[in-house]
Amino acid sequence: MTTNDPSTTPQSVTGPRINKGLVIVNTGTGKGKTTAAMGVMFRAWGRGMNVIMMQFIKHSTANFGEQRAAKKLGITMKAMGDGFTWRSKDLDQSAELAKAHWEDCKTIISSNEYDLLILDEFTYPMHYGWVDVDEVIETLKSKPEMLHIIITGRNAPEKLVDYADLVTDMTLVKHPYKEGIKAQPGIEF
Repeated sequence: MTTNDPSTTPQSVTGPRINKGLVIVNTGTGKGKTTAAMGVMFRAWGRGMNVIMMQFIKHSTANFGEQRAAKKLGITMKAMGDGFTWRSKDLDQSAELAKAHWEDCKTIISSNEYDLLILDEFTYPMHYGWVDVDEVIETLKSKPEMLHIIITGRNAPEKLVDYADLVTDMTLVKHPYKEGIKAQPGIEF
């Protein structure tokens, strides 16, 4: 089927092809933001790239499928949260954990040791005002030239969306939660 809809036709490259570390944002209400980021992480790891994933909301003791796989593969994955914010008993502590984790991320960004950094669920600390969006963008502007950074989570701040090289807004069409089906091992965690 042929279509003239620009949203369904492949993009053509105009001008010179540039190698550049991309800032990628996976946002929206649909499932798959972190899953897509991990797919890129796995692809980059397979290419011999040095990859790391920093998780903001997941509890520091999380042992979900992705942590288990990362450990087996030798991929660094660090969670530093206190679980889902809507269940937090102390949002001030949640904010402090997010700020401390962001400080660690800034060190990682400036280290020039990695080819791909995933900031999983990082839109939440920005959305809640725990981490300043302008500071994040300034840090992204000064990142090593070939470092790719993927930021995931709902409610990506507009300034971040404007700055990023690639933004995908995942839209919820249908989800089994609405039918009372609980989260499934290997699918959600």
